[in-house]
Amino acid sequence: MAKHTYQTEIGQLLHLMTHSLYSNKEIFIRELVSNASDALDKFNYFYLTDEKYKSEDWKPGIFITLDKEDNSIAIGDNGIGMNEEDLMNDLGTIAKSGTRSFVENLTGDAKKDSNLIGQFGVGFYSVFMVASSVDVITKKDDQAFKFSSDGSGEFDITPVTKEAMGTVIYIKLKDDEKEFASPWRIKEIVKKYSNHIAYPIILNFKEEESVGEGEEKKTELVNKSEQINVAKALWTLSKSELAKEDYIEFYKSISHGDNEPLAYLHNKAEGANEYTTLFYIPKTAPMDMFRAEWESGVKLYVKRVFITDSDKELLPPYLRFVKGVIDSSDLPLNVSRELLQENRILANIKQGSTKKILQAIAKLDGEDKDTFTKEYNRLIKEGIYTDYTNKELLLDIVRYKSSTTDGMVSFADYISRGNSEKKEIYFILAKNEAIAKSSPLLESYKSAGLEVLIMDDYEVDEIVTPSITQFKEWSLKDISIIEAPNARTKEEQEAINESVKPLLEKIKEILGDNTKDVKASSRLIDSPSCVVKDSSDPMAGMAHIFRQMGQDVPATPLILEINPEHDIIKKLDSLNNKDMFEDMVWILFDNAKLSEGLDIEDKASYTKRVARVAVKAL
Repeated sequence: MAKHTYQTEIGQLLHLMTHSLYSNKEIFIRELVSNASDALDKFNYFYLTDEKYKSEDWKPGIFITLDKEDNSIAIGDNGIGMNEEDLMNDLGTIAKSGTRSFVENLTGDAKKDSNLIGQFGVGFYSVFMVASSVDVITKKDDQAFKFSSDGSGEFDITPVTKEAMGTVIYIKLKDDEKEFASPWRIKEIVKKYSNHIAYPIILNFKEEESVGEGEEKKTELVNKSEQINVAKALWTLSKSELAKEDYIEFYKSISHGDNEPLAYLHNKAEGANEYTTLFYIPKTAPMDMFRAEWESGVKLYVKRVFITDSDKELLPPYLRFVKGVIDSSDLPLNVSRELLQENRILANIKQGSTKKILQAIAKLDGEDKDTFTKEYNRLIKEGIYTDYTNKELLLDIVRYKSSTTDGMVSFADYISRGNSEKKEIYFILAKNEAIAKSSPLLESYKSAGLEVLIMDDYEVDEIVTPSITQFKEWSLKDISIIEAPNARTKEEQEAINESVKPLLEKIKEILGDNTKDVKASSRLIDSPSCVVKDSSDPMAGMAHIFRQMGQDVPATPLILEINPEHDIIKKLDSLNNKDMFEDMVWILFDNAKLSEGLDIEDKASYTKRVARVAVKAL
């Protein structure tokens, strides 16, 4: 017997399972049945493709055995089984990022937290919510093993004898968990979570029955065995055979949760390639969505035989939140998993599936659309940048904040209100919404009644937006680069430029190479100054390219614009104190940068200048 100690994180997890998530403890059945189904899927593939297993007289099934007297439940399967290494990796430790991420994402809401269990691959441990001890007896190769634990700090792995391949999990229930040795309770749970598991779930139990007649009539415990699930792969049924409740029930079984999906789409393609797809869009984004080690939510089957659930190329990476099934009739069963990415049939399925999913997303409206945008807008932007084929559909789906409207708006919303003669979509890039909405660059657009899209998912928008350039026939315009709408005539603006020319020259002399130019602004209404990019500078829009390459962004001098009609500028123009003039010039320049969320290089000097000017003012 080999005794082992759980890693620290699993100790934390087991404590949580037995104390924090107790209100939804029935999910241990869901998780163990799901694990058994996965084991059958994996063995089924070998049974059909590997000569070593083809001679087996194999009838796949999941077997639940109840013993009220012993207060125990056993859940078994005749699937792939586990060897000693599997037991260590899958039950003794968690090789994935599962446990730490699970603990980090707990909210304190037992129902929400229990939905994370399957998502983080820690489902087996849910058994300790109800078990005083657990034995896992399993066989994959020639030698069988038993894993034993009481859910405290240690576990044992021991060689044992077992005839057939597969796994049996023997659960000794806690004294107050007798309900899980009850046949009606198990039937209820299986119907709720696992009705459409593709393999028969057989319930074995004992039930009292009357035997004999007359005075010899007595009650005996009789062995009963019955199938308690539909055992049909849902996606293989026609839409006419299914109700919405069936789709939702199946979604809950594959998502390991109680939440309904935001949307689902079930399609059967015929013609050059024949395949069936069933996809779900979750209401809540997967917790690993932005982790480097994110896992695919789509399983690939060939003629209902499971092939893989780890191929990240079945759909484009930006659709990694989608869950569901692809079942091909054209691929050979023994298709090499290494060659899947290069397979022409799969490429066609991927292309067709992507379009269908995006069309379904585009049809969402109202609260569903708002929910989708909240959860997945960033991934849609990722798609805009990477998927040229479906760019138009993605541009229909993406949403942005607006300077004139609450909530998120589409490009189509914008052009319905925009100037149909100029056909320009104005936007501002900012590090957050507050900076964007208080930016001096917006002032002339507000004054002219023009809407500006606020792109405040800065790290993403800075990269993606330059790749859009236009929506339908409308051009996207960065307001930090283009000329602003001006209520003045050309002659009026030229007169103002001429009147402040000496002041501009003095400011330029002080700022030197820190600014590319100093101009009289046509865009400012309330603010004394702002900074803008030089539209003629080829580096002005290329910061995102350098960031993508992992290089430092080269500094590009900005243009300082001043508002000749602002009181500060008028007083500055008549100021004779050279030191005060210089301090004010730098303050105007640094304040303009701060208003755009930009850093100022010399914060200590800025603070001293503000203090000196404040003292003089007082």
